[in-house]
Amino acid sequence: MIGQGNWQQVLVFTRTKHGANHLAEQLNKDGIRSAAIHGNKSQGARTRALADFKSGDIRVLVATDIAARGLDIEELPHVVNYELPNVPEDYVHRIGRTGRAAATGEALSLVCVDEHKLLRDIEKLLKKEIPRITTPGYEPDPLIKAEPIQNGRQQRGGGGRGRGQNQGGAGRSQQPRRQDSGAAKAKPKPRTGEGKPAGDKARPPRRPRRITPAQ
Repeated sequence: MIGQGNWQQVLVFTRTKHGANHLAEQLNKDGIRSAAIHGNKSQGARTRALADFKSGDIRVLVATDIAARGLDIEELPHVVNYELPNVPEDYVHRIGRTGRAAATGEALSLVCVDEHKLLRDIEKLLKKEIPRITTPGYEPDPLIKAEPIQNGRQQRGGGGRGRGQNQGGAGRSQQPRRQDSGAAKAKPKPRTGEGKPAGDKARPPRRPRRITPAQ
């Protein structure tokens, strides 16, 4: 999405510090200048990353919810929820960072089967349904069952690993959501999200995700 849409200023949210670091690293490897901010970063590092983001030296700022609190970014055009928050109210705070003061903005969420409950909780809070868009070539595999997410991390069950086949088209990358230390022998799970970074080959891909425009 970032590359094909030529997006120049994108704030991306993850649930965990590790997820923010890993995503920023992969985006940089893909030639999209990025930086991560989270609680383990020093104040100086966060200040520099924010300054580089505002000046256009980096295109993507990957942040956790805590690190993003208090960020002042005028006319932010794009917000992406790489992972949905566990708390529905955090979703409102995230997408509220774009389209301020009558400016135009766009917010998208990449949602996998594990996050369907989180999406329903958000819709319940908003009292409206969020439109779903499935990216061609990244259609979710109906055979994959949801696995619980607790405290920002996915709980892995022995019988729940390795389901699903790669649905991506030729030349499309499938990537991990986060490190999965217990699934070295598992078959890879597909993920969606066109334009997302290719994952570490030593880590199995995760689940298909559909794109939902934020409301």
